[in-house]
Amino acid sequence: MAPRASGTVAEQFVTVLRQAGVERIYGVVGDSLNPIVDAVRRTDGIDWVHVHNEEAGAFAAGAEAQLTGRLAVCAGSSGPGNLHLIQGLFDAHRSGAPVLALASHIPSAQVGTLFFQETHPERLFQECSHYCELVSRAEQMPRVLRIAIQTALGRGGVSVVAMPGDLANEDVANATGESVLAAPCATVVPSDDQVIALADAINRAGSVTLFCGAGVRDAHAEVMALAGKVHSPVGHALGGKEWIQFDNPYDVGMSGLLGYGACHEASNEADLLVLLGTDFPYDNFLPQAHTAQVDRDPAKLGRRTLVDFPVHGDVAATIAKLLPLLEQKTDRTFLDTMLRRHAARLEKVVDAYTRNVEKHVPIHPEYAAAMLDELAADDAIFTVDTGMNNVWAARYLTPNGRRRVIGSWRHGTMANALPQAIGAQLAHPGRQVVSLSGDGGLSMLLGELLTVRIHNLPLNVVVFNNASLGMVKLEMLVGGIPDWQTDHEPHDFAAIARAIGIDAIRIEDPAQVRDGLADGLSRPGPTLIELVTDSNALSMPPNITAEQIKGFAIAASKMVVEGGVGRMIDLARSNLRNIPRP
Repeated sequence: MAPRASGTVAEQFVTVLRQAGVERIYGVVGDSLNPIVDAVRRTDGIDWVHVHNEEAGAFAAGAEAQLTGRLAVCAGSSGPGNLHLIQGLFDAHRSGAPVLALASHIPSAQVGTLFFQETHPERLFQECSHYCELVSRAEQMPRVLRIAIQTALGRGGVSVVAMPGDLANEDVANATGESVLAAPCATVVPSDDQVIALADAINRAGSVTLFCGAGVRDAHAEVMALAGKVHSPVGHALGGKEWIQFDNPYDVGMSGLLGYGACHEASNEADLLVLLGTDFPYDNFLPQAHTAQVDRDPAKLGRRTLVDFPVHGDVAATIAKLLPLLEQKTDRTFLDTMLRRHAARLEKVVDAYTRNVEKHVPIHPEYAAAMLDELAADDAIFTVDTGMNNVWAARYLTPNGRRRVIGSWRHGTMANALPQAIGAQLAHPGRQVVSLSGDGGLSMLLGELLTVRIHNLPLNVVVFNNASLGMVKLEMLVGGIPDWQTDHEPHDFAAIARAIGIDAIRIEDPAQVRDGLADGLSRPGPTLIELVTDSNALSMPPNITAEQIKGFAIAASKMVVEGGVGRMIDLARSNLRNIPRP
């Protein structure tokens, strides 16, 4: 005899979440969500995390899922409530974070009548999810919810369940039972013919460059072995930085709009460029010829550039099959040339954060970022706002295999850092969490400082306050457009933080940067550290077209700093010492 069904759909919903290991739901309580919220109140092991905008709840859930690999959940009430989720859900989905969103709906009898707050969430969230379905009958539960959870875990991304609030109050139709959910753990092993073709291409090539993305996460040792076998420079996209740059004697920096060093030259001058686990979108930085690509997702092969040698497989598994087929290259000329160029480029710009920094007012943001990198914990989690903070993170935060750095790398939205820090701190309460916030991003979701205070989260909000939208300013200048509406009146974020009960430090004197950051990072409880920085400290990419230079010259009334590189100069110098002497 089948088990007797009992309880409400809302209780069943929360029970299934607990079975999936979910410990919290991020959202704003209200109307159509009330039955779910009440079920959470009465269920052990799961909490409701009150945020001040559902968008922040989705960002927080996405950060938790990225850092833990486990399912994270957010929720929004009918109409405007769940619409607020969409920005954070797009970011989570494009980041491959397993997130379940509950989009509660208007009363089921009113659907289709243009009722108050009526939208169609089962249509609205299609583009930012792998699975998006409306539960309109109790009989669909718990099956639909389990399918949504398994899809989010299995495919890596967002699932959305829309459900009318009145349905959540109904009695269940089916016993809940328990089904074991599975996260993906299979390794994608490439076919022999693809590996042989790649090996032949590498053996024929006089020079090879490896360009790495987030797909090298568990393949650091394998990539180093491959680089050593073929004397290859190793560059990276922003998503690959934290996984490949540390302990890397072949490092030539990063490519793209935020890039630095010799990565662009190494990628474009090599006889063969090998893309490893990257979906790097900026095709103008790629050579569009003589390229191989390795990825576990076959849909990404050839998406960004013409590919001569596609390989469908995990990076580590591919390299394991590849290495025995490769001849040991003996000519290091290309590698050593790129290492020297890389070090020379970094030496050239190192004074961006060392020359007269204790006298330069407003504060050099490069100097502040370098000090933050030096003082932060070895296992710190950094969340980074979109804009110039991406530049400072890319060039100054030093990866070591234990630190994590997340941001809106693929969606590129403002205001992500603080809500992501909330999710990171809740997921890892024992680790230092630092939000690198821009004044533009922080002000956009400023109410989330209240969330930090309400939950007394011991995270550090480091605000680079230049009273400007710095990245937009740079885009205008490079495009030959005068920068207009990018600057605004300065605000005292430290005063705002203190007004709501958050410990805060405001630093305007560059001589106080080190001590101020050290003080703020050491304080218990939530802390905001505001750095009043130079709005004219912008950063140019390592490769810029003649047309862009012309455009910048037309609009040039601002100083552009080519960009320092923090402690990465030490790695570059060390790698030069490893070059064999004739």
